[in-house]
Amino acid sequence: MAPSKTGVVPPVATGYPAAPPAHLMPGFQPQVPSQWSTGLCDCCDDSGNCCLTCCCPCITFGRIAEIVDRGSTSCGTSGALYVLIAAVTGCQCFYSCAYRTKLRALYALPEEPCNDCLIHCCCESCALCQAYRELQHRGFDMALGWHGNMEKMQGGVIMMQPPPAQATMMR
Repeated sequence: MAPSKTGVVPPVATGYPAAPPAHLMPGFQPQVPSQWSTGLCDCCDDSGNCCLTCCCPCITFGRIAEIVDRGSTSCGTSGALYVLIAAVTGCQCFYSCAYRTKLRALYALPEEPCNDCLIHCCCESCALCQAYRELQHRGFDMALGWHGNMEKMQGGVIMMQPPPAQATMMR
């Protein structure tokens, strides 16, 4: 390499990058390591969700999955798959554990108090409630789902076309 006007040869980069670039989901900003907004056993902080999760965990799971998957799967589809796995194998905790891992990756949350699979196998309801509260704390209205939250964030401005039958009637 040729010296610059000052006579100094700039250093040449050698070797490999210290870490591979993180693979982030589009639409989510890189997060600095943070903490869970509530504890694993703080289920009664949201008594409505606690009751819903105890009676019908598939709804809570479906809502979490729709937000974490950014609307690529619906609440109904994820909840139905959760019920199917529970009915056939009884191991729905492994399915929901994968979503806790995704949620932690999105928000750089620590794996605590122990690993995700162990939390879901031992305290499925508590783990679902904690993930639900975390997403609420991050500004999501869980009942709206991904698309409803995106509408809300855009100020509710959605351009809709009338259904084909109405479009011909209006002419």
